[in-house]
Amino acid sequence: MAPRQRTPKVSRNPDLVRGIGKYSRSKMYHKRGLWAIKAKNGGVFPRHGAKSKAALPAEKPPKFYPADDVKKPLFNKRKPNTTKLRASITPGTVLIILAGRFMGKRVVFLKQLPTGLLLVTGPFKINGVPLRRVNQSYVIASSTKVDISGVNLDKFDDKYFAKEVQKKKNKGEGQFFESEKEEKNALPQEKKDDQKAVDAPLIKSIEGIAELENYLAARFSLKAGMKPHELKF
Repeated sequence: MAPRQRTPKVSRNPDLVRGIGKYSRSKMYHKRGLWAIKAKNGGVFPRHGAKSKAALPAEKPPKFYPADDVKKPLFNKRKPNTTKLRASITPGTVLIILAGRFMGKRVVFLKQLPTGLLLVTGPFKINGVPLRRVNQSYVIASSTKVDISGVNLDKFDDKYFAKEVQKKKNKGEGQFFESEKEEKNALPQEKKDDQKAVDAPLIKSIEGIAELENYLAARFSLKAGMKPHELKF
């Protein structure tokens, strides 16, 4: 099949000499029919309306792109749900901590915080466990319970356990090579008083039950021959 030949484009106003057309401006006005378009629109040429703002791009794209990938944070559409508390964990239940600094210690459960963490205490005077937050995934609930009706827990929430951000001091050239001892952050007196206020009514309730104080002070551990799935806590 022979290739299709294209017809060359012919101008309506051919050039006599380069830059000078055969017909004048007024002649081309009538030849192109512009007079009819103008008469149809009331003696004025039609004008296209301005582009709507919706059609225009919001931001002009950049000419250059960064060499490294810039990570953009993803929008989280999920709403946080409060963690459901296990049925075996109720206020006053004695829990056994399975992980962390106080692994094997027995503590008293006080209440569940908005984040889903459990507020527990030793009490501190009995086994050295202070007021702290624990995830319920790392505790075993026992059948032993303590009366906590006399304990006021209104001021304890997640903000109470937030750490204070300390500003780093800029060291001079003279102090850079000097060995300095790091000072440990001392516990505020207010938190010490809160610990005593919570433990005082708890200790009274614990002392009213025989051998309960020794039970809380003892550390839980598995010995040879003990089967965890057959134990009753």
